[in-house]
Amino acid sequence: MLKERFSFGKNWKNFLETLNEDRIKEAEHSLQSMLHLDTLRGKSFLDIGSGSGLFSLAAARLGADKIHSFDYDDQSVACTRELKQRFFSEFTAWSIEQGSTLDQKYLQDIGMYDVVYSWGVLHHTGEMWQALENVSHCVAENGYLFIAIYNDQGVISDIWTQVKKIYNKLPGFLRLFYVFSIWTPFEILPSIKQVATGHLPWNHWVTYKKNRGMSRWHNIVDWIGGYPFEVATPEKIFHFYHERLFVLVKMKTRQGLGCNEFVFRKINKDIKA
Repeated sequence: MLKERFSFGKNWKNFLETLNEDRIKEAEHSLQSMLHLDTLRGKSFLDIGSGSGLFSLAAARLGADKIHSFDYDDQSVACTRELKQRFFSEFTAWSIEQGSTLDQKYLQDIGMYDVVYSWGVLHHTGEMWQALENVSHCVAENGYLFIAIYNDQGVISDIWTQVKKIYNKLPGFLRLFYVFSIWTPFEILPSIKQVATGHLPWNHWVTYKKNRGMSRWHNIVDWIGGYPFEVATPEKIFHFYHERLFVLVKMKTRQGLGCNEFVFRKINKDIKA
């Protein structure tokens, strides 16, 4: 294990304290909107890097027949189990365990799924392209692959890599100060200016839950500390999966900081793309 690996599970455990019905509904809407599906009834759902467990929960509420959630981080696994216990304790077709996207034997054993979901995960494995390859084999024929990968900003991405390395080398008591020292000039002050000039609503930070039901603060901590860290341009992700007989269903791209989102569909291997 990398010594500088960020404690994603600890961050998600804190996020669960903010979880409410509005956030869960926003997560459901995110799946419905990107997949162009109103329901997941009759479909199996694989949550790779389940984190807080929010999107496994959303899949359960959307009627998925079978759900398998796994994460590399033990605390993330515990978070997902807590959500299942809290909301779907009797749902026996929802399994949760520790696992790695780089473990090809593990992925082979869990089989293929109609919807494979991995948002903001594969670029944190330390071997992103291998992880992207491995998860492609988990998608059933005509199934969906919904992923989000950090946008490649060139030199700026290199700078962010160093920012993340420094965070993970700091003692815990200095990390909060470090987050504020990075984020204040980068976003907090510009946001205050935009609110003052009317370009952002005054409750901009409060309404962040509309972004997939997530929490602004916990995403900031994830962004500053999230290491390992790799990036890719939208074109590279598109061509990578096009060569593996996936067709692009929907895409959301970023101009700068953040993740590009992709939904691919796996076509019949006998049909040439």
